[in-house]
Amino acid sequence: MKVAAIVGSIRKESYNLKLARYIQNRYQHLFQLDVLSIRDLPFYDQDIESVPPQPVIDFKAKVASADAVLWITPEYNSTIPGVMANAIDWLSRVDRVMIGKPSWIVGSSMGLLGSVKAQGHLRDILFSSGISSPLLPGNEVYIGLVHEKFNEKGELTDEPTIQYLDLVTDNFVKWMKELSQLKQLQSQK
Repeated sequence: MKVAAIVGSIRKESYNLKLARYIQNRYQHLFQLDVLSIRDLPFYDQDIESVPPQPVIDFKAKVASADAVLWITPEYNSTIPGVMANAIDWLSRVDRVMIGKPSWIVGSSMGLLGSVKAQGHLRDILFSSGISSPLLPGNEVYIGLVHEKFNEKGELTDEPTIQYLDLVTDNFVKWMKELSQLKQLQSQK
């Protein structure tokens, strides 16, 4: 299974990027995770949406070829970061590569709530009519006080967080298998 990860922080030492790398390494036996960069995406512009620049074309192609998208978001001003909203704008226009593509959301912050407000907004956006992405239900991952859960090498070390990620990742894989079986049944009708 191929999963595209979209991290809502472009900071080089981002905890959410470290979380993406952790998931990429720990669960490589379950799926191939491609951590996509949104750093080079220009601001969404309707004037060029039909003939976008190459970074947009490449980004959309990677998302289109993935079986699912893992959204990893920090929380800025009680919502998703602008760079993530910009990426969503590109994905939701013209060929709309997110329609029907399953999504899974995790996130972290240095605050106690671990991006809970941002994830709520992201769920609303992804489920909207412009995107219509099925969301992994009931498996919210809010990692609060994230700066206390990584060591100086950038490795996640908090055992309860690791155990919970293991559980949610297993649920994600099972859910994807169920969706695949459902698609097969629907195609046979």
